[in-house]
Amino acid sequence: MSTESAAQRRTYIDCRDYPSEKNCTLKISGAEDEVLAAATQHAIAAHGHDDTPELREQLRGLLRDETA
Repeated sequence: MSTESAAQRRTYIDCRDYPSEKNCTLKISGAEDEVLAAATQHAIAAHGHDDTPELREQLRGLLRDETA
């Protein structure tokens, strides 16, 4: 088991895992709160989603732990 703290653990979200008409290839990684904020802004700007609590929860569900 890793002794890595939550602040050091990296997560990611990858648009390639969720194909769209845009064939987006963006992958965002970092601390969970940073990734969620950046992914939300990307979803709004690039994919036309509205900034809603539901969008943020959907994105949170798509986050994956990054392995070293």
